[in-house]
Amino acid sequence: MIPQTFDYVRARNVGDALKALAAKDGTKVIAGGHSLIPLLKFRLAQPARLVDIGHLDELRGVTEVRRGAKIGAATTYRDLLESKLLAERYPIIAEVTSGIGDLQVRNKGTIGGGLAHADPAADMPAVMLALDAQLVLRSKRGKRTVAAREFFQGAFSTAMAEDELLIAIALPPLPRGAGTAYVSFEQAASGYALAGAAAVVKRSRSTVAHCTLAMTGISDRPYLVRAAEQLVGTQGLPDAIEHVAAQAAAGVEVNGDIHAPADYRRHLAVVAARRALQKAFVRSKK
Repeated sequence: MIPQTFDYVRARNVGDALKALAAKDGTKVIAGGHSLIPLLKFRLAQPARLVDIGHLDELRGVTEVRRGAKIGAATTYRDLLESKLLAERYPIIAEVTSGIGDLQVRNKGTIGGGLAHADPAADMPAVMLALDAQLVLRSKRGKRTVAAREFFQGAFSTAMAEDELLIAIALPPLPRGAGTAYVSFEQAASGYALAGAAAVVKRSRSTVAHCTLAMTGISDRPYLVRAAEQLVGTQGLPDAIEHVAAQAAAGVEVNGDIHAPADYRRHLAVVAARRALQKAFVRSKK
């Protein structure tokens, strides 16, 4: 199909983009366009105007902030892969980014665009949950920060207001010596996750001192597995990890479709959770 007619505005700066969004007339923001353009083609999205922010340098880059990091929302996946800071402090980001899309998508697609799109089968949202990221939003009314754990509210639905723009992602420092891992089972044609798990595990000598597990592709939004807290205080033995992994889809309405019936997706969730926890445990430093 052909997209419906729309106006195109190339924002000169962030203020320019916020001014356009303040009209609350259905204006959509475009950066890399890999999430929005397919919706336009199928007329699942029919905005009257697009505001292009992909070229704004003030929204790009990775910087160190208090032993953590800040990522500009228009930072491309390629930029994430080339960041030495992220590779050193948050290796899980490079691990998941290397499998997103293809070369063209990674060169042009942006982390902020993917997070704001909130596809329930996307990889990066689960990683942001596991890392306890904070998303920085701006509008003409001011700036506010929303925890990733409160940001994703449903399929393609977030806590962003119509006039708000995602400008940055703030990452707190990981526990010293923590190991991280991302494991997913992908739908062959699209590359999106049928089930994905992001894990962070910190060991103190022979005991697990911190454990976070987040899932994607299972339900209408990414979510944290509360049972992961049960691994804390244990030695992370296989039985303990299996007990936590078995609850990866507990209390969640599991999606079922032509690619994976609900029972099969539930099984994949358990396997992905187990493997992610095992890898993160092994990668953690005592």
